[in-house]
Amino acid sequence: MTASDAKNGGLGRRRFLTSAALGGATIVGATALGGLDADAAFAAEQPSLDPAIAKTSFVEGRITGITGSVLEVAGSYGDHSRVQMTNVTSVWKVRPATAAVIEVGDGLYARGVEMPDGTIAADAVWVNIVNLYTTIRGVEKSRLHFAHGQHELVGNIVADTTNATYAGGAPTADLSRLRIGQSAQVLGAWRPADDSVDVVRVSVGR
Repeated sequence: MTASDAKNGGLGRRRFLTSAALGGATIVGATALGGLDADAAFAAEQPSLDPAIAKTSFVEGRITGITGSVLEVAGSYGDHSRVQMTNVTSVWKVRPATAAVIEVGDGLYARGVEMPDGTIAADAVWVNIVNLYTTIRGVEKSRLHFAHGQHELVGNIVADTTNATYAGGAPTADLSRLRIGQSAQVLGAWRPADDSVDVVRVSVGR
């Protein structure tokens, strides 16, 4: 069955993508395995939304090479993986993006299905995503300053993206209640060029 056949009837999108992946093709999509937002990367592992997928695979590490649509990834524990991007792989880099934003040297967290050749057909890739526990050291109009362990960290405020949550409340674009000395959880995307972080969410007052 072709993608056109699936779109026009017969198998639904999710079943088509799943069947293609399990059949050895490098096609799988986020509709089968879960969400793409930043929180989804750190959520507890959930069963696949499609019972045909027995196991979801995860890859993390640093991208050491890109050959066509395959990402070579060096893991944090000495392991190496190959992540296959497809035309339905969902990409996050601060916000939903495309594979064009992915570069050698970026950090990666990927979710997908293992293929017979050992590659991971990715349904979702989070680029440079970080989840840090910090202390606020400074608040400016365009950036925040944090202490993370023994390190100082600059957090870039991204227009139309950066938000805050206070005491577990709903996310808001209002950052005026952030205070120096508060403990803060920072969810965002690391910038390899200058070691700063583009802040997606800063949560305080747990």
